[in-house]
Amino acid sequence: MEIYAVIMAGGVGSRFWPRSKERKPKQLIRIVGENTMIQDTVKRLEGLVENKNIIIITNKVQKLRVKEQLPQIPPENIIDEPFGKNTAACIGLASVLVKSKNPDAVAITLPSDHLIKDEAEFRKCLLGSAEFANKSKGLVTIGITPTRPETGYGYIQFDEKGVDKNIYKVLTFAEKPNLSTARQFMESGDFLWNSGIFIWRVDTILEEIKKHLPDLHDGLEKIEESIGTDDFERQLVHVYGQLKSISIDYGVMEKSDTVYLTKADFYWNDVGNWEAVYEVSQKNDDGNAIVGDVYTENTYDSYIFSPRKFSAVIGVANLVIINTNDALLVCHRNNAQDVRQVVDHLKLNKRTELI
Repeated sequence: MEIYAVIMAGGVGSRFWPRSKERKPKQLIRIVGENTMIQDTVKRLEGLVENKNIIIITNKVQKLRVKEQLPQIPPENIIDEPFGKNTAACIGLASVLVKSKNPDAVAITLPSDHLIKDEAEFRKCLLGSAEFANKSKGLVTIGITPTRPETGYGYIQFDEKGVDKNIYKVLTFAEKPNLSTARQFMESGDFLWNSGIFIWRVDTILEEIKKHLPDLHDGLEKIEESIGTDDFERQLVHVYGQLKSISIDYGVMEKSDTVYLTKADFYWNDVGNWEAVYEVSQKNDDGNAIVGDVYTENTYDSYIFSPRKFSAVIGVANLVIINTNDALLVCHRNNAQDVRQVVDHLKLNKRTELI
């Protein structure tokens, strides 16, 4: 069994404005720790997936920085999508690229911007999932045991009767719930958070795409025929221009009857906004997480980032304050999800220098 990894790295990370910009988004900046998030994603695969077997799907704007940050990955393995068409197209493209190298390969597909601790347990979980996916030809995802009634994550309901060691049949997928539904999910004990990490044989996922997204499959076949030829770039642009934007969850996973999950035994956080960064950051006695040159007085439970300018913060609590060279964000921690609205406003007003 040969294992490949597919890393999805094309997002803009608009909830991390003003640090995350189109050319240097969330996955390409240091948010937690010494490395960028994509560097940590690749690093935690060491010992499980060889560098030559790591495929990264990004976009034209970010491709050069991805190459700079990951010199150990063969440049030909870093592919830029001509247009963003959501995860089904991204995963389909990666799958035909892996298939061209090894049609019997198992692919681990994962986002480039999650925080995961206990990396040995993470690799053990992935290996067990890969072995099951290889022998069962099922689609495997990783579920995270909820620690709170979270409304920002999707959920997966599973059959508590296991089918293999730490492998369970998936019953349903649930979109991001309201708070009362999230509480019900948590109390039921048979719902897990959807991590967005998938493990499958490439021939299996392509067959499922053929069954549930036939138009995408037709396009992928055209791309597959052009791999390794001078026509690849042209064909990629042509096919992507005709594709519908749809997620792999909605397009395939929710429709397939061969979906399983592994329960994660490691710490996971998708670090989806500044509130999540506050949660995982080290805090001082006042509950403040501070990065940079900052003076505080009567300030509590806040995340303050100001590495290049002196910032004084007095008499506030529960705030996110991000002070960069060209912009300042001040918001209540409860409103961290709304930061993307700033990016929408800037786009509408053609303030491209700030995004």
